[in-house]
Amino acid sequence: MDSTVFTVFLYASLTALATGIGALPLYLMRDVPDRWVGLGNAMAAGLMLSASFNLVFEGIHYGMPRTTIGVLLGLGGIVVSRTLLPENKVPSVGDLAGAGAIKAVLIIGVMTVHSFAEGIGVGVSFGETSEFGAFISLAIAVHNIPEGLAISLILVPRGEAVWQAALWSIFSSLPQPLMAVPAFLFVEWFQPVLPVGLGVAAGAMIWMVFSELVPEALEKSSPNAVAVAVTIAVAAMMAFQVVIH
Repeated sequence: MDSTVFTVFLYASLTALATGIGALPLYLMRDVPDRWVGLGNAMAAGLMLSASFNLVFEGIHYGMPRTTIGVLLGLGGIVVSRTLLPENKVPSVGDLAGAGAIKAVLIIGVMTVHSFAEGIGVGVSFGETSEFGAFISLAIAVHNIPEGLAISLILVPRGEAVWQAALWSIFSSLPQPLMAVPAFLFVEWFQPVLPVGLGVAAGAMIWMVFSELVPEALEKSSPNAVAVAVTIAVAAMMAFQVVIH
């Protein structure tokens, strides 16, 4: 079966919508103690760290030098962005303001950058065969669910409604359908830049883990509990990646 622009856009849109499913488990959270907020940050850190490993490994298949350049660009970009985001100049995000809003802006921004690379990946895969494109889209859609959970673990304990966290999660994945179509139409142009995009997302996510999520987790939970939560989340996410591939 030949792929069409509509098919590519439809599959990529479904991958974006799947991100919102990650917020659903957070419906159980009400009046969360600080200790559990810390563990939520630790779990989000583990999920993002594992996802960044996966992005680097995937990028290496296309080209290690370009992936490495992407990681450095992602690191530089997020450091500059954080420097330019003083608390008193960040607009509120839903019910969040100040430091909470900064964290929300950073994680949503990082995951949105990540989605650009995934959207290119969907389009490039459909450029090979429709069956391969459908498989990659399904894998990314399932992979997006824990990423939506990671976003929600940051937003909901800070007072954001679960439905708002779900919408922010979906918003972070909107680049997937937007990038999939041009990547499908111009495969030969987009394929060389894919490892750079994967590296950029990985570099930004690794910075986010160690600069924002882990330090805050350590403020609210014991180092032992944080280490256990991060390790379990990394192991679970990597096992999940093996299963869906």
